[in-house]
Amino acid sequence: MDVTSLGKAARRGLAEEAADRVRDAIFAGHFAPGAPLREVELAASLEISRGSVREGLAQLEREGLVHSGWHRPTTVVEVTPGDVEEVYSVRAALDRLAATTARAGATPGDLARLDELVDTMAAEVAHADGPRLLALDIAFHDHVYAAAGNRRLTDAWQAVRSQVYLFQLQRVSLSHDHYRSRVVSEHRELANLLRDGDPDALARVAEEHVDSARRSLLTDLAKPRQT
Repeated sequence: MDVTSLGKAARRGLAEEAADRVRDAIFAGHFAPGAPLREVELAASLEISRGSVREGLAQLEREGLVHSGWHRPTTVVEVTPGDVEEVYSVRAALDRLAATTARAGATPGDLARLDELVDTMAAEVAHADGPRLLALDIAFHDHVYAAAGNRRLTDAWQAVRSQVYLFQLQRVSLSHDHYRSRVVSEHRELANLLRDGDPDALARVAEEHVDSARRSLLTDLAKPRQT
């Protein structure tokens, strides 16, 4: 990616703005896993100081999105099978709790918003690119957590959300057709169960939704890379 296309940073908290801009670029697929993130280039693109960029990258490192080392460039983290197992096992437990909690407390407006997101997925699935579909996917889960109304549960989700997003982006990149074929039906099922489904069935489906993503990504990571 040409970093000059990131756009000038707004004059708010510049470190936070830098983190937001770089995070968005990663989630849009502009910086692939392993890609270097050079302070000088980012600072010039965002028209802020290298110190603000450095602070922003430190925030992304705390989120698990980037990695830095002594006398080594900061890079987007690479997805490993071990990381996948850890992150998705945590996500499965959190999503199960979020779904069952939201089932008990979601308002009609919450449920309508989930339906709206799935309808948008269905309308765009044939032509949208992977990052766009993934953005709708993550927005759906963000709203489930919001509907659950448990601040500490939401905080736990936010602690792994960036890594989940990056790992799902890798999944979509490696197997877009598989992801595209499932994204609407799986989220439609979750939305229906959240409205009036059996709580035990909802818990199982929420957990399987995450485990299916885990298995798919692990399978794709194990495939030989084409050169």
